[in-house]
Amino acid sequence: MSQLKKHIWLINTIRRHGKISFKELSELWERNKDMSDYQPLHRGTFNRWRGDIRKIMHIDIGCQKSGGYLYYITNPDDINEDKLRQWMLDTFSLGNLVEENLSLKNRILVEEIPSGLLHLTPIMEAMKGNKVVEMIYTSFRTGDTQTIIVEPYCVKLFEGRWYLLAKPTAQNKMRIYGLDRIQSLTTLEHTFKLPEDFSASEYFESMYGIVSENVKPQRIVLRAYKQHKHYIKSLPIHHSQRLIEDNGEYADFELYVAPTYDFIMRLLHDGAWLEVISPGSLRKTMKGWISDMYQLYRND
Repeated sequence: MSQLKKHIWLINTIRRHGKISFKELSELWERNKDMSDYQPLHRGTFNRWRGDIRKIMHIDIGCQKSGGYLYYITNPDDINEDKLRQWMLDTFSLGNLVEENLSLKNRILVEEIPSGLLHLTPIMEAMKGNKVVEMIYTSFRTGDTQTIIVEPYCVKLFEGRWYLLAKPTAQNKMRIYGLDRIQSLTTLEHTFKLPEDFSASEYFESMYGIVSENVKPQRIVLRAYKQHKHYIKSLPIHHSQRLIEDNGEYADFELYVAPTYDFIMRLLHDGAWLEVISPGSLRKTMKGWISDMYQLYRND
């Protein structure tokens, strides 16, 4: 059992309870056979874990002395507002949960996704030192394989695939590369200067997915019909989404996003449950895609 898994268990247990005594923590730990093998949690071990969690994960476990020495997360907002840290906790928590229930492996189904993890580690190492990387890359669009030297700016996970935002040294334009299309990757000794004003979150702020296409963001109004409006409410299409009106039969949502290829594919995914109300240019684009789809089936 790795220390990280134990740390994640402790963080999630305290977060779930809000405030909890050491006695209760020890009892919960002891009852978790896969984690503790029915052994109690010793206070010295608990205090060591608290220190490690504060040092490594920047999550502070405080103690409220009044009312019976209750332990709690002192900086929950830092976790909630830090998307990367929240994702990391959720991912490792899910891994712990599945591992604790391997007896149900034939009843737990997961998606099979292309793996780009082989190259993720060296890319992150290169990003730390601002080093350029050389990669042999095969484009899905053209089918061509070429050797490219790029400056790695950031990585992004989208729909089960990892992508690299980088600037080829031979160009002055940012490009997106899918990690699962990299045949080989070598970190070079040459370094580059990351612009001081570069922000990964700001770069993708008005985009859905990873395709930019130099399309400007604009106000878009979508109408979700009947029960589908609940899906759109519970899992927003874009972080800028807000509800305009819900009259029962349908709900209108406003987004501020660039209508790129990725975004259009997302709208087509919902079929007749979702309608573009404005702008008219996007309605026309959607009509073109739908017409092309109809031509594929019109002779049936």
